[in-house]
Amino acid sequence: MFEAIMNYTFLQHALLAAVLASVACGIMGTIIIEKNLLMSSGGIAHTAFGGVGLGYFLGIDPMLPATVFSTGAALAIVDLNRREGINADNLIGMFWPLGMALGILFIAFTPGYPPDVNSYLFGDILTVASGDLKNMLVLDLIIIGVVWLCYDQLLLWLFDEDFATAIGMKNRFMEYVIYFLIGLTVVVIIRVVGIILILALLSAPPTIARMFSYNFKRIMLLSMLLGLVFCLCGLACSWYLELATGASIVIIAVLGWLLSLPLSRLSSARRHGTAQEEQGDLGL
Repeated sequence: MFEAIMNYTFLQHALLAAVLASVACGIMGTIIIEKNLLMSSGGIAHTAFGGVGLGYFLGIDPMLPATVFSTGAALAIVDLNRREGINADNLIGMFWPLGMALGILFIAFTPGYPPDVNSYLFGDILTVASGDLKNMLVLDLIIIGVVWLCYDQLLLWLFDEDFATAIGMKNRFMEYVIYFLIGLTVVVIIRVVGIILILALLSAPPTIARMFSYNFKRIMLLSMLLGLVFCLCGLACSWYLELATGASIVIIAVLGWLLSLPLSRLSSARRHGTAQEEQGDLGL
């Protein structure tokens, strides 16, 4: 496959897409898992399908309106939850099918033959074009920049929201920022695993990383690495076995999580045994 990567541009694009998607998933997936925002992310992802359908209807790049739909839905969920007191699960239950329904209607109204939207629903990393890579890079840089600038406030909001409020931090603003970044993250990885399968790539790498580290930055970095490994393994399976790339990536990610469970128990037992030995040496 290495020789094929050197010879085929679409495989080079797929490799770069795997790297860019892994960066977004590693950073935002860690935040999403820590704050229990996974289902909200799923609702935002499915809302993006309305933008995909609108893009086809208007004859423009579907990822542009998908970005507007996903970020708009993300901000709307926060606003309605905060201002109107509507339960987040109820909002997700309405936005999730609304986005899918709008996408179906826009595609039905699109002149000519119905477009093939499978790559947006289930992902196809092999079809990523140079324009997609540029968009993914820009969105990655926004995510990295915002998280880097707000890192200290982000940690307070994640782990001690009451203390953050006590010292005068604007938690509502931070929530808007994080949901907006979730909307951007959805757009980054839609072409890799698709709207339907997106939750696996957002959840599996950080869930595994948390089994082996308590350091937040280290969890992010390990999540990026795991996401890249899953994407590359899925790409290899797709290439050699002629399987769907998005499905291959997701299956490998979930298998990776299952395999990490016994390793996590061994690692935990070893750390516990080491701690007991140290206490024994100290006479405790």
